[in-house]
Amino acid sequence: MTASPSLTAAPTLPHTWQPVLTRVVLLGLAAVSVAFFALIAAIGAPDWQRHDRIGIGSSGIVFALVLVVLARPKAKADRAGLTVVNFVRKRRLEWPQILAVNLHLGDPWVTLDLADGGTLAVVAIQPGAGRKQAWRMAEELRACVDAYGTAPPR
Repeated sequence: MTASPSLTAAPTLPHTWQPVLTRVVLLGLAAVSVAFFALIAAIGAPDWQRHDRIGIGSSGIVFALVLVVLARPKAKADRAGLTVVNFVRKRRLEWPQILAVNLHLGDPWVTLDLADGGTLAVVAIQPGAGRKQAWRMAEELRACVDAYGTAPPR
């Protein structure tokens, strides 16, 4: 999918795209991680000292934090532009800065072609979370770019 005219109508703004199932699974695993490591720390071997138990419990928290970071991606659109939240970075774009929305077969996620010559990954829209859903989300994002952007077509 590249810079052809969108056949999908732009969603009502504000709108947020995020991989819901992926997010639910990762946040659920984060909770299980904390509970599992806390349980191991609590019922571990009788000869474990306090610092051993604290270290094991802390490991569960560290794993949970990594899973929370992996669950973070989302893209929020409003009338002024798009906010892309990836794993550790957040970037705000005005609609005219976005030239094209790309999602090709085999791509791990949507990429945006930007007016400054760069590209930006939108990890929130990923075929791994559902191919048809990702295509629909990419079409909606493209419709927003077409409707609210003022950059000349490529």
